[in-house]
Amino acid sequence: MRGFGMKEVGKTAWLEKEKPVAGPLDAILRPIAVAPCSSDTHILHGGGGRRENLILGHEAVGEIVEAGDLVKDFKPGDIAIVPATTPNWLAPGSQSGKCNAHDEGARKSFKFLSVKDGVFAEYFHVNQADANLAHLPDDVSAEAALMVVDMMSTGFHGVELAGVEFGDTVVVIGIGPVGLMSVAGARLKGAGRIIVVGTRPNCVRIAREYGATDVISYKEGDIVSQVMKMTGRGSDRTIIAGGNKDTFAQAVAMTRETGVIANVNFFDARDNLTMSSLEWGLGMANKDIRGGFCPGGRLRMEKLLKLIQYGRIDPTLIISHRFNGFDKIEDAFNLMDRKEPDLIKPVVLIDPPYDRR
Repeated sequence: MRGFGMKEVGKTAWLEKEKPVAGPLDAILRPIAVAPCSSDTHILHGGGGRRENLILGHEAVGEIVEAGDLVKDFKPGDIAIVPATTPNWLAPGSQSGKCNAHDEGARKSFKFLSVKDGVFAEYFHVNQADANLAHLPDDVSAEAALMVVDMMSTGFHGVELAGVEFGDTVVVIGIGPVGLMSVAGARLKGAGRIIVVGTRPNCVRIAREYGATDVISYKEGDIVSQVMKMTGRGSDRTIIAGGNKDTFAQAVAMTRETGVIANVNFFDARDNLTMSSLEWGLGMANKDIRGGFCPGGRLRMEKLLKLIQYGRIDPTLIISHRFNGFDKIEDAFNLMDRKEPDLIKPVVLIDPPYDRR
């Protein structure tokens, strides 16, 4: 089979690989809609360590072409959404009652790009299909569902980690696709004031549509000072959805005592994160610092899909570029890698007729 990925760090290529084989609990799918992500480009440029001959991609809606003998709820021809995180549900880490993203170690539930090829292929493998796939509802488009598998799930996880409550003042740092989903999630959770940090006009516009009440820009001065001037005491909850190694210290500084700092940003392995002990109240300000990887599994996908089905959110607002056809995966990936000024999220519809809404 054919797939798009990386020959080595820094070098993309179309690769020829053997078609994957399904175990008794697994499924083989062909993609009908995929989306490149900054995590894919991060891997390409060595952020995840050495990788060779790896097919990229971890966001997909697909058609099942083969189901293992023990798969009960999915059959060939079914259209399923594929969460970016697909835990091994037999591992203790998936059953801890906390986050299933760490089944056999830190982030080990992220199978694509780590222990196996990704979804930018003519066929791809999903482990434990009954637990890791969700049926695409008739009233949800493929591209809307595609935004659920990572962008919406990760952005909402930032809100979950932050513990947003009614009336909270929330700051979201970084309003790319994940940050925009954090804005939407914070509004759904009952946040009062939602302050976003971002500069791109199209992202600012959509942030306001999703519920942002205030916008600040790092180009207009120190973002901590701007937040403190706006709020007096700082934010109740701060969600890091973008930025660099310095963003961590800024998030701690702008969060009030007893507040929460929640990170869903992918820092680089070469980063050292530091902060002022004074800004953490000398360790006694009861500021919680939490960082987490996007959970996975069928139940989470089905719950997030309900928010689309019942009109609570339209995640397609974050789609800025649409491509048609399998061969366009390369163009969409390169666009994501270049980070064009008008880019938010590109998608590739391999089978446009499945975009049914």
